[in-house]
Amino acid sequence: MSILEAEAAELNIEQPSGLWRDAFDRMRHNPGAIIGSIIVGLFIVLALFAPAVAPHGANERVESPTATPEGPTSEYKMGLDKQGRDYMSRIIHGTRLSLLVGVVSVAVGLSLGLLFGAMAGYFGGWLDSLIMRVMDILLAFPGFLLAIGLVTALGPGLWQIMIAVGITNVPQFARVLRSSVIAQRESDYVLAARSLGARGRRLLLRHVLPNSLAPVIVQATLAMATAIIDVAGLSYVGLGPNDPSLPEWGKMLADSAARLETGTHLVLFPGFAIVISVLGLNLIGDGLREALDPRLKS
Repeated sequence: MSILEAEAAELNIEQPSGLWRDAFDRMRHNPGAIIGSIIVGLFIVLALFAPAVAPHGANERVESPTATPEGPTSEYKMGLDKQGRDYMSRIIHGTRLSLLVGVVSVAVGLSLGLLFGAMAGYFGGWLDSLIMRVMDILLAFPGFLLAIGLVTALGPGLWQIMIAVGITNVPQFARVLRSSVIAQRESDYVLAARSLGARGRRLLLRHVLPNSLAPVIVQATLAMATAIIDVAGLSYVGLGPNDPSLPEWGKMLADSAARLETGTHLVLFPGFAIVISVLGLNLIGDGLREALDPRLKS
């Protein structure tokens, strides 16, 4: 124990816990964040252990195909689809695709957004103006329509959709990080590091950027929820993967839309899965925002 720590303990002075530890402590006392973490944790467990949890395979036929899909029964909790496949098993296996879609889409948008936002906020000048004008042009298009245009150009498919949705998120990440970098750029610790000889890339990567990521992380959780909805919407309008056996929630909705009257469960359960997963991610995002924003500390 150092002399300062010993004196602080003797005077009963509370030691600073750090931004992330303090945020974690606040998250633990946030009911919404706890509920969201439980929901997302449950979906992660289902995604990781889908073959062990699901009663049947995603494309395993347990009954003969029928024109009218069978509804929920005691044996098949979510009923069967028109191919005679267990619908609950397909929903569980579809969790993998939905989480993969959210993670990859956010990773694409976040990586490009971090690059452009950090460059614009740190270097400023003409580079800042150029990058921000490009971001403004992308923001001028509604996100979903921009995603439709990109998927049309790239071709239908799951990976094309994830890339398109990720690109639509780039302006949001870039603008959020740019604002955070500008706020941190003239902070005392940055001036101290600069006075000690830190310059350019080292100053940005080791000092400015790590302390600018808090709002970006919050935006990433909310963007993941939006990505799941966007991918489901693109699949619903026919721009999803061409493989009919793929248990993707949006494609399951699209394939079942024409059978709403005779197979309500085919639309209800994938839609319910999308709503619950997005709700969990939004609760975590709101909890992180409250935990990381010093203005909301009570």
